[in-house]
This record gives sequence, C-alpha cells and structure tokens, in this order.
Amino acid sequence: MTAAASPAVGRAGLRRFLDDRPPAVERCELCSVPLGGGHRHLVDIDQRVLACACMACAMLFDREGTARGRFRTIPDRYLSDPRWQGSEVGWQALGVPVGVAFFFRNSALDRVVAFYPSPAGATESEVEPQAWDAAFGDCALADALAPDVEALLVRRTDQASSCHLIPVDAAYELVGRLRLHWQGFDGGDRARAELDAFFDELERKARPVPDGADGGRR
Repeated sequence: MTAAASPAVGRAGLRRFLDDRPPAVERCELCSVPLGGGHRHLVDIDQRVLACACMACAMLFDREGTARGRFRTIPDRYLSDPRWQGSEVGWQALGVPVGVAFFFRNSALDRVVAFYPSPAGATESEVEPQAWDAAFGDCALADALAPDVEALLVRRTDQASSCHLIPVDAAYELVGRLRLHWQGFDGGDRARAELDAFFDELERKARPVPDGADGGRR
C-alpha cells in the first residue's frame, strides 16, 4: 500500500463534520432549495467532494443510467458480513497501522484507497490489488461495494474483527468525530468512546449481506 495525499473528497468530507460555527441555512448544492435535517449526499466524481442534495436531486442521480455521470447519490444501506473473520496476514498486507479503517473504490484512479485516523489527522493510502485480494478475497461485502459512494469499514481488536459496508459519508463522519476528540498518540478515552458509540449504532442498522447477491443495492 503506497501513501498518498488525501484527495479533495477527504478534506471536504471531513470539514462537514468538524465545523463548530453556527450552521447557516443549508441548501441543495445543485438546485439551491432549502434542505431539511434528513437530506442526502452526492459524490461529485470530477471534483472528489461531497455535495448536499434535496430529495428530488438525490433521486435524479440515483436512477439507472446515471452511474457514469458526474454526480452519484450515496446509498443508505448498511450491511455486515458476520462470516468474515479476517486474517493477520491479510491485514498486514494492507499496511494499515491502526485497528480501524475504511476502504472505497476510487473510480477516477480505478483502484481501492484506504482512509484511517492517526495522531496527525486522517491518512489516506492507495491499496495494491494483491493486498486487497489477500484481505478481502473471501468477503461478500467487497463484491457488493459500489464505487465512490460506499465504504468497507473494518475494526480489529485483540478479541475479534468486524466488517461492514456503509455509506461513504458515514465513514467520513466517523473519521471527523475521531479527529475532533483525538488526544495523545492513541486517540484517548473520548475518541474510543466515540468509536464504540458509532459501532453500537452501526450494529443496530446493519443487516447481513445475502448469499450470492449484491446486498440489495439502493
């Protein structure tokens, strides 16, 4: 895995979850109508940024045939793969130095990238195809992963490993929350509490990925 500078989607995605200023009236970044609290997000493939969208615009770019356009609507599915255990060899091949990271397929680079927290902030690295196969070759979620808009989130502890497929904006939210509360070298108690709370909620939302299916992509 080779280290790379974080692309704009990483920086813009994190800023959405780190800004302490009073929020202005949020508007759809495509048609400018005011947004409610439960709006959707798009990925701007050309600029590598996240965009807030009203329901009408989100539905427009969620249709069949728009997958090759500039904007893609981020799905709202959460899946788990209880059968995936992960191996130490596979994780070492990825070169991720911490126990939590998310991965997504960058269609502009045509390869998988990893994003994980560190004492210096968020770090992004490209993942070699051989390392990806070694770590996730037997993971049904890796086959179901939609490029750009979904992420594979992995957490490893001394007791167990877990793997979930989540919307990519939720993955950026997690990294932003950890960065906001990070203390010391290992993150500290507050960051760990945020991590535990995020995964508790994730366990409630996620459903097992069906056998031999794309996971019911929406």
